[in-house]
Amino acid sequence: MVGLTVALLSTALYVPTAAHAQAKPALKAAAAANVDAHAKLVQEMVDSIYSFAEPGFQEFKTSEYITGILEKEGFKVTRGVAGIPTAFTATWGEGGPLIALGSDIDGLLGLSQMPGTPKITPMVPGAPGHGEGHNSGMPLIVAAAIAAKDVMIKNNIKGRLMLWPGVAEELLATKAYYVREGLFKDVDASIFTHVGNGFGTGYGEMGNNGMVSVEYSFHGKTSHAAGAPWAGRSALDAVEVMDMAWNMRREHLPLTQRSHYVITNGGGQPNVVPGEAAVWYYFREQTFDSIRQLYETGNTISQAAAMATGTTVTRRVLGYAAPNFANKPMAEAAYLNIKAVGMPKWSPEDQAFAKAIQETNGLKLQPLGTTVDPLSTPESRGKSNGGGSDDIGDIMWTVPTITIRFPSNVPSTIGHNVTAAIAMATPIAHKGAVAGAKAVAMTVLDLMTTPKLIADAKIYFNTVQQKDQKYDPVLTAADKPAIDLNTQLMAQMRPQMTKFYYDPTKYSSYLEQMGVPYPAPASPPPPATK
Repeated sequence: MVGLTVALLSTALYVPTAAHAQAKPALKAAAAANVDAHAKLVQEMVDSIYSFAEPGFQEFKTSEYITGILEKEGFKVTRGVAGIPTAFTATWGEGGPLIALGSDIDGLLGLSQMPGTPKITPMVPGAPGHGEGHNSGMPLIVAAAIAAKDVMIKNNIKGRLMLWPGVAEELLATKAYYVREGLFKDVDASIFTHVGNGFGTGYGEMGNNGMVSVEYSFHGKTSHAAGAPWAGRSALDAVEVMDMAWNMRREHLPLTQRSHYVITNGGGQPNVVPGEAAVWYYFREQTFDSIRQLYETGNTISQAAAMATGTTVTRRVLGYAAPNFANKPMAEAAYLNIKAVGMPKWSPEDQAFAKAIQETNGLKLQPLGTTVDPLSTPESRGKSNGGGSDDIGDIMWTVPTITIRFPSNVPSTIGHNVTAAIAMATPIAHKGAVAGAKAVAMTVLDLMTTPKLIADAKIYFNTVQQKDQKYDPVLTAADKPAIDLNTQLMAQMRPQMTKFYYDPTKYSSYLEQMGVPYPAPASPPPPATK
């Protein structure tokens, strides 16, 4: 801990764009030591949540596990918040600022993967898996909250914590409902974390897209497809007309938009004219107005497709995400802590395993990083032409918020892909989460002990962030969380998945339980396709 204390003292000399007082280095060193003392808990949580591998709205085992740990640590847990069975808040403290801490917990469909195995090897074929690494975020947050709490108790620091999970983030389907139900109405500042292969944060308009997720259901009339096709009205025809029309319209949309769809219901069997069919769209754009315009364009085309095919159409909003805009004073304060913590000390085995993943899957060879990322600013990022979405944006437009990205995955792996799951229950994931927890705990102490930092964060939020835009989601009072999603899938898959749940009372790691050596050697890469 001497090295960290020296680092904290040295970084205090660095003056960011807007100078902010910080918590005393001794407090931060104590928080970092507390996180180190809970490194075993972090490992067990990362491995356990990886083994549960639950997709959006089905994170029942994950939520039960996390809330059980928090209750033992003295947090008051409220389950089922915002009408979402797997959502919760966990609160602690009294007086002082209220700081919200959160991270996502859901997995992705079809990405089941044997941990620590460089070759793509599903544990349960067709089952979900953590191909984005969301199994590592809440363990980080829990360790950071415990550390901050313990330091605050010992030093009589007033303040409150509220922990919350990102349910169904891959569906972008809950955080707007959290905001609508007032979960953040009394929060002073919010810290969110997301897994990556680097360690850093940023501020300003983050360059990604906001989004609305909507399913269009067409209603026609069944008939014998050969004997009397004229008596039918095909809902599938309407879906196909909509998709074709959208793809033609796409050519004449701004470069910043991203839109994609899947047909969720294409009918029953070929000799029956489909009376029901549905298609699910993601419409992504960079501003609240452009998101709404893109959504309304989709609605118009759906109506036109219904008219063209003699059918009718209804729609259901399945999710929403606001554009991301991070708080500058908070990001500057957090960045000093990230620099003080530094990247994890990767072992030769860690580097060898990262290389094995890359070699086995034909990915670019790139070692695990050894230096933290620069502070990301609007100037350093440059102009964005759009991209992915994250519904943390809804919270960012409600209270001053930042995202800290932490290094629990391997460079060159592909997001939303099995390769991104391979390392997520290995020492790489564990070390990255521990490093991230230290930075979060230290930033919490900054917020709790320096009122000027919160004041500056609120000034930036009110005068800079909201100068040209205000929070304007497309959700209506009639829209409800899509808690039915993935229910049938997990009813089928869960019985096969439970036998792979991690048992930390019997095994020191999930790799040990699954009999996987570390580092597992590289396998021959897949043959090139022609």
